[in-house]
Amino acid sequence: MPTYEPMLSQLGTERLALQPWTESDADELCALHSERGDGTAATVERARAVIAKQLAATPTTGIALLPIRRRDEGDLIGYCGLIIGRSTIDEPEIAYELFQRVHGRGYATEAARAVLEAATATGRNRLWSTVRTWNTPSFRVLEKLGFERHHVSVDDRGELVWLTRTLP
Repeated sequence: MPTYEPMLSQLGTERLALQPWTESDADELCALHSERGDGTAATVERARAVIAKQLAATPTTGIALLPIRRRDEGDLIGYCGLIIGRSTIDEPEIAYELFQRVHGRGYATEAARAVLEAATATGRNRLWSTVRTWNTPSFRVLEKLGFERHHVSVDDRGELVWLTRTLP
């Protein structure tokens, strides 16, 4: 198994700061999960458990899912990072989710570009992303980042498009 450098835990862009989760982020993460409308009950306790799991996994995996804050406002607007998800530690998935109130401003693309750079610095060769067929905005973000469709699978929630990107 190849050895990878750990992903940087603090990333930044002109407008955004991506840094590790804190327990105080649980309320915002719960609110973000509540926006999904996927039938899963969002609770602060569940959000705390997600944060604890992410923080515990990072030292082992060397990758992270990081909350996104706007630099000027200081507010948490979502998250972006690398996860094992439906993929592997060698070829992780890029994942992101933002509050609806900040959609359409380029934040997802900006944060994901920073994560792509961080993924490249780890020494990985390829990333994956999985997106539901209805999620047109995510397809636009991934297209801007150079991801290409690989295949489609079906699970209990419907069709899932798998996209991939080779890293430099």
